[in-house]
Amino acid sequence: MISTSDVEQAAARIEGRVRRTPVFADDGLWFKLEQLQHTGSFKARGAFNRIIAAGALTAAGVVAASGGNAGLAVAHAAREFGVAARVYVPVNAPAVKVAKLRQLGAAVELVGEKYADAYDAAVKDAADRGALFCHAYDQPEICAGQGTVGLELLEQTGGVDTILVAVGGGGLLAGIAAAVEGRARVVGVEPRTAPTLHAALAAGEPVAVEVSGVAADSLGASRLGDIAFAVATRTEVGSVLVDDSAILEARAALWDRYRLAVEPGGATAFAALLSGAYRPSPGERVAVLLCGANTDPATLTSPTAAPPAARTPR
Repeated sequence: MISTSDVEQAAARIEGRVRRTPVFADDGLWFKLEQLQHTGSFKARGAFNRIIAAGALTAAGVVAASGGNAGLAVAHAAREFGVAARVYVPVNAPAVKVAKLRQLGAAVELVGEKYADAYDAAVKDAADRGALFCHAYDQPEICAGQGTVGLELLEQTGGVDTILVAVGGGGLLAGIAAAVEGRARVVGVEPRTAPTLHAALAAGEPVAVEVSGVAADSLGASRLGDIAFAVATRTEVGSVLVDDSAILEARAALWDRYRLAVEPGGATAFAALLSGAYRPSPGERVAVLLCGANTDPATLTSPTAAPPAARTPR
């Protein structure tokens, strides 16, 4: 469980380490451009907060399990502090992301064919060597760090009624819902092919779900995090589902209308509006969080041109 106070403390810790990403208004909506954050996603916020909050690290540095946005963020933050980073990824992780991890100075360990295999190896390694383990989405410091984007959004807009947020494991959702508690409503938006939040709310607890679809490389957690579930139920987070076709159409629309390049997961929140899965009330002030940009630009111009989707959660 995390609170607004935890997010405010995270904001103080990471100030000057992350970008204050811009917002703009159009057609009655606010867009928060978090895809412009370091390493192309909001994940840098949580990585910096986790490392700074830990204090002095051992020579073993930090360890993470992720072949995508979370791993990139941890590698970037570790490089900024001059500490070692080791990132475990499945053997089928996208080669371009593995190469980027190495460019950022991380030691990359290829383990197993599933994210769970890489995760188990990373946890064991961190325990054996005394390294700091950075979870992709289910640690208090990670969630609180991600939530700083919500504080920024309220400051930049002067306040909104509703914030639409894409959900995978739920670290971003948990952070933003805690950050804006009592000041704005948060609605989680998920692919119908990866409904971790929706299934958890229906079951009354996080449950495993089957994951597939065009956004699985960034929203591909198979179970909602415990922190996300606790915060979502406490703050009465909403939940809507969107089809893969709606995600691709939203991604193409963001490029066509605004020349904003986002990955499918980054377009998922906007898909809720374009598809009608979420219909604002008259006068409702709605903000859409665009959370990631790590995508193949060659696929931006067509709503049917989906990038290859790996099943590696962030």
